[in-house]
Amino acid sequence: MKLVIHLSHANWAVGPEAYAGVLAEVGEAAEAAGVDGIAVADHLWQHPIMDGPEAPQLEAYSTLAYLAAHTRTVRLLTVATGAHFRHPAVLAKTVATLDVLSGGRAWLGIGSGHYEEECTGLGVPFPDLATRTELLEDALQVCTRMWSGPQGDDGPFEGHHVRAERLLNVPQVLHRPGILVAGTGPRRTLPLVARYADACSLRPSPEIPDQLAHLRRLCDEAGTDPDRLEVTCAYAFSTEDDGLVDQLRWLAGLGVHTVIGRLDGDDPRPVVEHLGRKIIPTIANLEAAA
Repeated sequence: MKLVIHLSHANWAVGPEAYAGVLAEVGEAAEAAGVDGIAVADHLWQHPIMDGPEAPQLEAYSTLAYLAAHTRTVRLLTVATGAHFRHPAVLAKTVATLDVLSGGRAWLGIGSGHYEEECTGLGVPFPDLATRTELLEDALQVCTRMWSGPQGDDGPFEGHHVRAERLLNVPQVLHRPGILVAGTGPRRTLPLVARYADACSLRPSPEIPDQLAHLRRLCDEAGTDPDRLEVTCAYAFSTEDDGLVDQLRWLAGLGVHTVIGRLDGDDPRPVVEHLGRKIIPTIANLEAAA
């Protein structure tokens, strides 16, 4: 099993002048611990499940670019960008730039979005769910085409809401970024996972085997290989060794390959160091159930 640490907030016991140092040390500690990746939340306001909009929140892709400069091996992604947040071509270019500057370590984590309050507050468009799902498919198609070939796709594109004459992308990505599509909707989201994604993101639930069986059927219908999908699950990392290891074993037994663990508390550094000392060696040979 692989672990990805999720920096979902900046509620750290330091002022903004020290954020850069904390992030650099987190990156260094993550690689020393054997963590597979670092994810950040893509929000402009902090989410209500944390401390709400008046708590500190860093912009996602600026943070990932900074982490790219202070790491060498971990993959870098958002969990997850709302498809309505950025024009698909701007998003594709942003992730491509991150890939080039990180030496080919960028992933795209994307979903239909859900935090209406931050959008209403800041004037960011937040259309209805059906439209956001259509924008998600547009983004998946645009990103895939812009990251293909030596310079992207020179042909025109017409999606649900996006029209483009030339999906040119120079410089091209070093390695085509993996695509993680977040969400579990059986009629709207999982069909997009089956057609476009390299990874899914499921909630920790006994329903995971049924969702994976449904995904396999959708892949068969789409003519794609279900075995290509990395099964990920978002989870809050506890510092209790026995409890966390037992939970990771449970998730592996449900078919999860990678756990994306949210780091709560006012200092992520000791949690990452603890994962490296106590947890990662214990689960190094833990394999997902077929």
